[in-house]
Amino acid sequence: MEPRNFDGDADRPRSAGAKQTGRVLVIGPYLRVRAGGADAQSETHIQRNAEARLDEAAGLARAIDLVIADAIIAPISQIRPATYIGKGKVEEIAALAKSLDVELVVMDCALAPIQQRNLEKELHAKVLDRTGLILEIFGRRAKTKEGSLQVELAHLNYQRSRLVRSWTHLERQRGGFGFMGGPGETQIEADRRLIQERISKLEGELKKVQATRRLHRAGRQRVPYRVVALVGYTNAGKSTLFNRLTRADVQAADMLFATLDPTLRALNLPHGGKAMLSDTVGFISNLPTQLVAAFRATLEEVLEADVILHVRDISHEDAEAQQSDVDAVLRQLGINPDDSGRIIEVWNKIDRYDSEQREELLNIAARRPEDHPAMLVSAVSGEGVDALLAAIEERLAAKRTTLDLSIDAADGAGISWLHRNAEVLAKELHDGRFDMTVRVDETKRDIVVNRFDAVPRLSA
Repeated sequence: MEPRNFDGDADRPRSAGAKQTGRVLVIGPYLRVRAGGADAQSETHIQRNAEARLDEAAGLARAIDLVIADAIIAPISQIRPATYIGKGKVEEIAALAKSLDVELVVMDCALAPIQQRNLEKELHAKVLDRTGLILEIFGRRAKTKEGSLQVELAHLNYQRSRLVRSWTHLERQRGGFGFMGGPGETQIEADRRLIQERISKLEGELKKVQATRRLHRAGRQRVPYRVVALVGYTNAGKSTLFNRLTRADVQAADMLFATLDPTLRALNLPHGGKAMLSDTVGFISNLPTQLVAAFRATLEEVLEADVILHVRDISHEDAEAQQSDVDAVLRQLGINPDDSGRIIEVWNKIDRYDSEQREELLNIAARRPEDHPAMLVSAVSGEGVDALLAAIEERLAAKRTTLDLSIDAADGAGISWLHRNAEVLAKELHDGRFDMTVRVDETKRDIVVNRFDAVPRLSA
């Protein structure tokens, strides 16, 4: 469906036919800014790409199988404390909702509890804001116990300040927490104390999850495998790239938040080395703070990663804005998005460009600073993947030390230890001794040097 602008009393033709029920009206109440700043008479425009923002909001609604009756841009000059949008806009949307016989209105913004309640009274329909909609999607997508715990915690923190009744007409759409789970699951004000008790219990269970993840990471650190994490805007193609790099079969679909639970697989590097590749949940603009906090246990894989691949859908019209949104979430996690020694920017979906456009992209990438390169790939066709793997290997090698050593061939325990704790690059037998070249993590460098009388390779 093409989003349309709803500003004032624009003529809006309607197709004839019987009314449908159970449909959704998506509203984009985006702030306008004055072009030229102080010139009050200058033409107005909407920050970012309003059509792309509304299309994303509609995609979020479709992700939980809602049927969209219409998607409307409703530009506003300022945010109203009572209803977020002005009285006139409220009346126009109420009339539209009645004519379309919709039962749910999705507002692509973050609503305060009082704004949500006032809008429900004026529109005579259930109102869901962007945060609530994203939480609904996560409630549907969570498959593992850990994911369910994190989603439920985020949802309860969100509901705690809202006195919202679940709407019975969506009873068939079970699976979410609170909003779409059918009748009898909310009445938040009466159950606020019980909700707080449940939140405390969930936080305790998630601490156990974090402890388990720490044990798993400690186990991985005892072997020479490093961790590479994929991050990026939702639907940027992370899971498709994950499958391409690891030959795995993680669900990959042209859908927002198709992947929620994290996945780890072995990654084979060009020169025989191995790493662990982690696929994580996609980010999105205005990602609810409740989710960032709740999913911290999952996102710790990103925090601990040696290399982070920031996957971008370079073909998207809002690619630059999406990059800014991902950078903002990384900063919330305490990661510097400008850390070129750790982050590799991956421009995905170049298969959507023709040869001339692709050449232009290559020229743009070539003009970037040497310490901030961009790798152009197509996760679908595999183009550029070999170069990306080489870049990953080079970045990982930069954090490790290459050592030369000679070890008695009879020292089976020592040779076995090296194979378990270091990356063996070369191994040749001469006069009863193995001349070996190994690459080790900084934490094991001194052990290898002292135990095997190893020396750093100056040309590495």
